Amino acid sequence: MKTGTLQQFLYPLLVLLSSCASKNLLEGGGVPSVVIQNSSILELQLEELQNLPPAKQQPVIAVYNNSLQDLTGQRKSNGQFALFSTAITQAPEAFLIRALKHTSSGNFFKVVERVGLDSLTKERQLIRSTRETFDEESRVKPLLLAGLLMQGGVLSYDVNTKSGGSGARYLGIGSSKQYREDSVSVSLRVVSVSTGEILIEVLTSKTVLSVGLSQDVFRFIDEGSRLIEVEGGVSENESTSIVIQKAIERGVLEIVKIGIERGYWEYEKTS
Repeated sequence: MKTGTLQQFLYPLLVLLSSCASKNLLEGGGVPSVVIQNSSILELQLEELQNLPPAKQQPVIAVYNNSLQDLTGQRKSNGQFALFSTAITQAPEAFLIRALKHTSSGNFFKVVERVGLDSLTKERQLIRSTRETFDEESRVKPLLLAGLLMQGGVLSYDVNTKSGGSGARYLGIGSSKQYREDSVSVSLRVVSVSTGEILIEVLTSKTVLSVGLSQDVFRFIDEGSRLIEVEGGVSENESTSIVIQKAIERGVLEIVKIGIERGYWEYEKTS
């Protein structure tokens, strides 16, 4: 076969084979289409937490900065060596505050600001000094005091706890699927401010799932002297931050249920 004729034959064949190789990936949702979307508010991952009945008397609870610390010491890996970036978020207390604040749609816990306490204190001092100068009768209301502290940490981030895959090939057409599971563990505890006693302690664990799909096609042409091959693949990795959010929300849900059982708080009676 002449070179010109070979090129004329190869080009449409490449297009055809690449289309066949990627068709199943596209139909199965493997390759996401590029769609420009507006940013949206991140909802709770656990609807059960938001749908809980309201508390009869809302407990006042505080979450300080670094109340929920990264205790894993894990660094991101590119498959060959660890990077300087940490493997998990360094602000998990934001997920904890959100979970507490949205429990029972905001009708269970009263969450007081302690993460930005320095800024809050400075602003209150400014208000107080201004009012004392220009309005002697006006006073700043005292801060709401918390009876409970929420503390804990992300204890572990175990990589590749389970992995596997499968594949098949027939007459030069092949397909394979691989998966990997990582595990995240989160500890939460409720501490009494008046006594320092740990009232409730829970440990939750969630799985981070990664899946990879690939397909390939190869053919010998020009009497078996030339090989043409087309490959396609896609991978989907579950967000580590979302998994940590799920683990925290599951922990808060368990804390609410344990607190109900032990009589630390109770649901509001509905008629």
